Amino acid sequence: MAKGVFITFEGVDGCGKTTQSKMLYRALPQSGARVFLTREPGGTDGANEIRRLVVTGKPGRWDPMTETLLMFAARRDHVERFIRPTIAAGKWVLSDRYVDSTVAYQGYGHGIPLPKIQQLHRLSTGNLYPSLTFIFDIDVEKALARTRVRGGSENRYEVMGLDFHKRLRKGFKEIAHENKERCVLIDADDKVENIHRKVISAINKRLGLKLKPVAVEGM
Repeated sequence: MAKGVFITFEGVDGCGKTTQSKMLYRALPQSGARVFLTREPGGTDGANEIRRLVVTGKPGRWDPMTETLLMFAARRDHVERFIRPTIAAGKWVLSDRYVDSTVAYQGYGHGIPLPKIQQLHRLSTGNLYPSLTFIFDIDVEKALARTRVRGGSENRYEVMGLDFHKRLRKGFKEIAHENKERCVLIDADDKVENIHRKVISAINKRLGLKLKPVAVEGM
């Protein structure tokens, strides 16, 4: 049985990555692939319990290292119970966030040394990286304006301040620059359907598919 494909979607809060992951999820069955959509932190019952601890509450709820360890505890459960078995079975996994978010948020954002994050990644996941990562880049003030409209209780990171989010954006751009063989950096300051076409074009080129774009839901 052929091994499945693991694709991740990254970027600052409000960049539109969740919408784009859902649109690719709808487009991929054209290829005959069996596709599953997940997210981080989360994706399993245990990881969802940890998600509630890290994305709600006050910004100072956790010190940076505790927060990092919680993220990797959730990721370990997600990888072992869902991601690895699914791709081993020849299926596709699309994840809304993965380790690049930890590098950006806990590394660039909170100052945890990147070598420590890389070491934790090796220990917790066996150094599992995606086949392809889309990083959506947008001005952080525009992105945060979107999150304010969205609302909800999962806003712990969104209220951490403009400078924090600027560090995140810088981190994501550096990740894309340093991992060009895996990452595709996409300008997300555009219409949803135009960004989707960029995603489809990139995945067709990178993975040899012939997908056609899907319509934006509700249009």
